[in-house]
Amino acid sequence: MKAFTYERATTPAEAAAAIARKPGAKFIAGGTNLLDLMKLEIETPTHLVDVNRVGLDQIEETAQGGLRVGALVRNTDLAAHPRVRRDYGVLTRALVAGASGQLRNKATTGGNLLQRTRCPYFYDTAKPCNKRKPGSGCAAIGGFNRGLAVIGTSDTCIAQHPSDMAVAMRVLDAGVETVKGDGTTRTIPIADFHTLPGNTPNIESALEAGEMITAVTLPPPVAGAHVYQKVRDRSSYAFALVSVAAIVPANGPARVALGGVAPKPWRVEALEQGDDAALTRGLLADARPTTQNAFKVPLAERTLSHILAEARG
Repeated sequence: MKAFTYERATTPAEAAAAIARKPGAKFIAGGTNLLDLMKLEIETPTHLVDVNRVGLDQIEETAQGGLRVGALVRNTDLAAHPRVRRDYGVLTRALVAGASGQLRNKATTGGNLLQRTRCPYFYDTAKPCNKRKPGSGCAAIGGFNRGLAVIGTSDTCIAQHPSDMAVAMRVLDAGVETVKGDGTTRTIPIADFHTLPGNTPNIESALEAGEMITAVTLPPPVAGAHVYQKVRDRSSYAFALVSVAAIVPANGPARVALGGVAPKPWRVEALEQGDDAALTRGLLADARPTTQNAFKVPLAERTLSHILAEARG
């Protein structure tokens, strides 16, 4: 691990300002992803700003009838919150499907949204990776890519986004609140928060340099069956080959987001105005799978079809 300096911030604005002052600095909260990457020298921050004492660890009701989830709320606490369990069941189910209990006790809401891909070539510093070193190439294209993305990819990167929580946040139409180094704030719709690789796969979110997530807002709850189905190679401690987050009303169109198939949680709202069959066929209609991961397309379609049929009884 490369040497670094360290400080603790006491407010979100102070943390963002500290990052802005130090080129190469990073925020650290739970550290469940960042520390692993530092040990492999994939991430080499020169300075760490600890944000665990800035507050942001509460879940609050909003005036609109939704919830505001602080960026430092731990995944375990978010999954167990009574309002989340009652009104946002898809989120509880997605969180519990991710990682282990020990990791969920440390992982934060903000950090979960920002976790890096689990592409094996991103983690292998002996191989070229445009995410890790822009312009070096993509070893996954033509390499072992069974678990990687089938849609939303580019000629520079076919890595998939690993988060379960983010897929549920996408189907819930969450908003991501942030603060910048100059103290200004904004809210980014979750649909716009994660970016597709294009020619810059190293840019994975809409955050600007030094911008810090302060909270995630959930709109008023949507009625219907809340379902999260994760298909993986083994029943625990595995990332999704395909995951489906769905809100299915007794009558009317379903909301659906897919995980494990794209560089960001994948949702096409325009398809949600039609029937279940059109939604199932259309979500991955523009897929560009490899020979190794082509199975993900029918797997996603069958999983979604099963969920919709079961939810509608």
